[in-house]
Amino acid sequence: MLSNYYSKKKKVILSALGLNFLICNIRNLNKWFLMSLPALKCWVPVLSNLRQTNHLSLFKITIFFLIQVTPIPELFLTAVKLSHDNTGARYLHLAREDKNNLFSVQFRTTPMDSTGVPHILEHTVLCGSQKYPCRDPFFKMLNRSLSTFMNAFTASDYTLYPFSTQNPKDFQNLLSVYLDAAFFPCLRELDFWQEGWRLEHEDPADPQTPLIFKGIVFNEMKGAFTDNERIFSQHLQNRLLPDHTYSVISGGDPLCIPDLTWEQLKQFHATHYHPSNARFFTYGNFQLEKHLKQIDEETLSKFQKIEPSTIVPAQKPWDKPREYQITCGPDSLATDSSKQTTVSVSFLLPGITNTFEAFTLNLLSSLLIGGPNSPFYKALIESGLGTGFSPDVGYNGYTREAYFSVGLQGIAEKDIQTVRNIIDRTIDEVIEKGFEDDRIEALLHKTEIQMKHQSTSFGLTLTSYIASCWNHDGDPVELLKLGNQMAQFRQRLKESPVFLQEKIKQYFKNNQHKLTLSMKPDDKYYEKQTQMETEKLQQKVNSLSRKDKERIYEKGLELRTQQSKTQDASCLPALKVSDIERTIPFTELDVTLAAGEIPVQYCAQPTNGMVYFRAFSSLNTLPEELKLYVPLFCSVLTKLGCGILNYREQAQQIELKTGGMTVSPHVLPDDSHLDTYEQGVLFSSLCLDRNLPDMMHLWSEIFNNPCFEEEEHFKVLVKMSAQELSNGIPDSGHLYAAIRASRTLTPAGDLQETFNGMDQVRLMKRIAEMTDIKPVLRKLPRIKKHLLNCDNMRCSVNATPQQMSETEKVVERFIKNLGRSKKERKTVRPHVIEKPAYNGSSGSTYVNGSQIIRKLITDPTFKPCQMKTHFLLPFPVNYVGECVRTVAYTDPDHASLKILARLMTAKFLHTEIREKGGAYGGGAKLSRDGVFTFYSYRDPNSIETLHSFGKAVDWAKSGKFTQQDIDEAKLSVFSAVDAPVAPSDKGMDHFLYGLSDEMKQAHREQLFAVSHDKLTDVSNKYLGIGKCTHGLAVLGPENAKIAKDPSWIIR
Repeated sequence: MLSNYYSKKKKVILSALGLNFLICNIRNLNKWFLMSLPALKCWVPVLSNLRQTNHLSLFKITIFFLIQVTPIPELFLTAVKLSHDNTGARYLHLAREDKNNLFSVQFRTTPMDSTGVPHILEHTVLCGSQKYPCRDPFFKMLNRSLSTFMNAFTASDYTLYPFSTQNPKDFQNLLSVYLDAAFFPCLRELDFWQEGWRLEHEDPADPQTPLIFKGIVFNEMKGAFTDNERIFSQHLQNRLLPDHTYSVISGGDPLCIPDLTWEQLKQFHATHYHPSNARFFTYGNFQLEKHLKQIDEETLSKFQKIEPSTIVPAQKPWDKPREYQITCGPDSLATDSSKQTTVSVSFLLPGITNTFEAFTLNLLSSLLIGGPNSPFYKALIESGLGTGFSPDVGYNGYTREAYFSVGLQGIAEKDIQTVRNIIDRTIDEVIEKGFEDDRIEALLHKTEIQMKHQSTSFGLTLTSYIASCWNHDGDPVELLKLGNQMAQFRQRLKESPVFLQEKIKQYFKNNQHKLTLSMKPDDKYYEKQTQMETEKLQQKVNSLSRKDKERIYEKGLELRTQQSKTQDASCLPALKVSDIERTIPFTELDVTLAAGEIPVQYCAQPTNGMVYFRAFSSLNTLPEELKLYVPLFCSVLTKLGCGILNYREQAQQIELKTGGMTVSPHVLPDDSHLDTYEQGVLFSSLCLDRNLPDMMHLWSEIFNNPCFEEEEHFKVLVKMSAQELSNGIPDSGHLYAAIRASRTLTPAGDLQETFNGMDQVRLMKRIAEMTDIKPVLRKLPRIKKHLLNCDNMRCSVNATPQQMSETEKVVERFIKNLGRSKKERKTVRPHVIEKPAYNGSSGSTYVNGSQIIRKLITDPTFKPCQMKTHFLLPFPVNYVGECVRTVAYTDPDHASLKILARLMTAKFLHTEIREKGGAYGGGAKLSRDGVFTFYSYRDPNSIETLHSFGKAVDWAKSGKFTQQDIDEAKLSVFSAVDAPVAPSDKGMDHFLYGLSDEMKQAHREQLFAVSHDKLTDVSNKYLGIGKCTHGLAVLGPENAKIAKDPSWIIR
């Protein structure tokens, strides 16, 4: 969603801080440096001066001091560090030949209570500002821009506002809106009520209905704390760092949020959102001078320097370890109800501003917990005591002092001490034995790959990566010098082979600042939470005078009126549809037949010495009863060993020779028929070009000689997978609801539910509960016979032009070595259509050579039907999905429905579901498979939300929208259509879906041609009741109305 509280989410984005970020657009340094100079022309003398004198130069540019210019060759960028003269605002620009430019501003925000003031402020500043006083300029700019990213994040001790775009005019527009929002917000009381919390009648129009708590952040945080991993992580930080801001919940505790006043919110903004407490960041190839001028003129010139009192003091070290126990809600999908306890042991580490120490401890953490060869994996995961590592495992560098945590979840309460003993024993063993050289090399190899791999959101990755260190006055430029840190790390190891053991002894063995945290389920947990919320509500209501109650009623009506009023957004800057490129750049592809029969697509790209290999293998001959087990087969295939390698040796080779090998099931829609689809498995991997023969040899062994004998390790993998699926529901409930709602609308829908829906979650739970897992293990070789051969396969390679010749030879050799079926296997489904992907002879002038023939499944007897499902889950919020069967990609109506989905979201559903309803998110979208989906996320309502979906259809049919509204919807859709594509992913639409660039261009022209008449036409034609088949699904708590309705299936 668009505004995130992310103490946990950030770790997902940047797992293993410093290692898992992706680097893009790396080129020859000398060539790039010259290319970048026009963007830095005012510093040419300084660059020269820095090279000659080798000391810090201070160079005044208007009202900015230039502090430092630093080339960072390993990331192929130049870092320019500045300071604003009048305010002391810090500024970092990373000049890089990347057209996806990014801006961010961050503030150190250090709350001292759990009212969620920084989080609610993050929402509220985006609701209108002095220059842009309309309601919700942030959401409105999503439809007036071609941004590739817009968001805001609240971390434990800072708040970050980033955006990115490829359009210079758009950059200036967004910068103006962001600056005014952050520094000059309106902070209206009604916006605080809407975004934060309020007392309001259940029905705002009826003062006889009871008063209840409402508010977007209030409901968001209620939803956030349905996630037991989030509960554990939050308590871990609060207890390990108890002296200052980390002892509270920056996102807000739902029981404390109602203590926040509007006055306190405004005061927090006044003391924290000042340039003297700000860090500005820009990235990309746009001219820095323009950024500096605009930021100074629109913001910084209006402030004077202050001394912000936001510094986080060092945590006082403990003189002895501490222990705490907490409770959480029971997991209805747990594999064993008696094993739902989590325990971890955590250690406070040094401050994160010591960049080399942080780099070392981060690497050390990966050595300790990463993969089946790591000491803690062997000792804890393979002990059989639990289902996976505890939340927040490993190095956490997002607080002033870092910390390391390790433990297990899914254990019996009686095993807490056993786990603690194992952790202590493992630390002793590592101090004694150290690490194998190959493991250290594999980790450094991984770092090298991640520096070479090119992502499309590198600026966003960098601003997130440096945020915590910079927030505590660390040097962000030093943090980016990964080459220096790697060289220093190697040197330290060379000088002292026991370098890492000494660190473990220092920070783990002899560290008294050690926390043991355990969490066990309480069957009455949610009941108690509800009771405490009821008591809080009662306390608030009892303190109200009659006049207070009248004011609440009147304010509720006023808020509802404001929410329903048509907003004049003319004050906001906007791009025009004419600013959108009319045509797309076409990608040259070559398709050859390897070994005489297997199509291989080659796409020459500037991949920076990386090779990306993919293979797609059909599931058409697989018996139906084995389909359920395909996701499990995919998840374990590269983790059980192959050829002469056991699973540990295989993991080591994958880390040493590749950037990862993944296998995943896919259901690919046809571009022209809703009842036709392709089913298969995608094999993906990447490597440095020098390691291509080794990577392809690994694939040969996995295809020809996979190992399915490791029963004990298979059990471990099953338990971990089941736990991960269960843990993922609170963050992805809306996706599960949509998959279920679309299940009976197309033939592919049932398979999607099988592979990716709640059916798969429940299957994995059942398998993990089995005492004898052999029957499932025996299914894997049967699946292998149908899948791991080249009977129905196609391959794809993206590499540099210079690598192509050698790459072709290696891939040809791999295909020749693959097995073939001894007898021709028949497809299970009788109706198979052979469909060629477009090439030079069939309408695409940019695809040369042979054709890729896709074997699609169709079902001429399929009849869509309505199904309504309610999954009962012990959450205080709902996830709602309603799906409608519409038309395929090439139908002109598909383009109209795509624009309509964005129009309905921006102009109707956002107001009804988020602003009025209090859900964290909601909207409509059209998938490539022709299924139109309405959804809501962390929603206090369910039936009411389904009614809102119906009202949205009525609104669309009535045509109550303007040409400006349509143009804005087009801008929003095109910002997604034209999102940057990494060199590794070019040509994938052709390879997977058979879409040529000509077809995408035709669809683009259909999007441009969408008109008011076409939008009302498709609304009436597809979305109305009785027009097309609908499916509905809700994940959430018990619901009396649904329970009484026999048309609903309760699961």
